[in-house]
Amino acid sequence: MANSLDDVVSGALRVLGQYGLEFCSMRRVAGELGVQPSALYHHVPDKQTLLALMADRIVAGVEVGSDPEKAAHALRDAMLAVRDGADVVATASAFRLGDSRLENELAALTSADVARTVLLYVFGHTQATQMHRQAAQVGILSEDPDLDASFARGLALILR
Repeated sequence: MANSLDDVVSGALRVLGQYGLEFCSMRRVAGELGVQPSALYHHVPDKQTLLALMADRIVAGVEVGSDPEKAAHALRDAMLAVRDGADVVATASAFRLGDSRLENELAALTSADVARTVLLYVFGHTQATQMHRQAAQVGILSEDPDLDASFARGLALILR
C-alpha cells in the first residue's frame, strides 16, 4: 500500500522522536516507512519541505485567540512535547518555510515587531530548555526547576 503525505510526515516525526533532528534524514524516514528514499520525493520535493510540514504539524493545535501570552505558552508546550521540536519549528520559521499563521495572528493582536520578538524569544528559550532537559536526562546537568518560571518572566517583560 502506498504511503500518503500524512504518513510521510508522521514517519518523519517518529524518526525525530527516536533519533533527534541531527539524525532525521530522508533515508531514515524512508526506512521507517519501509520504502526507498526516492519514494518520499513523490510527496515532498526536498528535506526542507518535509521539515516545514513537520513544523506545521507540531504547532497545528496552537491557537492564538486573543491572548498573546497564552498563545506563547501553548507554542512552547507544543514544541516541548516533541524531541527537538523547538529546533524544527525555529528552523522552518527562520527559512520562512511552512505556515506563518501564528506570526500573522500575533501581529494582528500586537504588532509585527512584537510578534516576531515573541516568537524568537519562545523559540530560543524553548530550544535552551530542551537542550538542558536532554543534558539532565543523561546526567550531564542537573534539572533546572526555574526554566518554566524564567520563561514566563521573560515573556511578561516582552509583552509589557
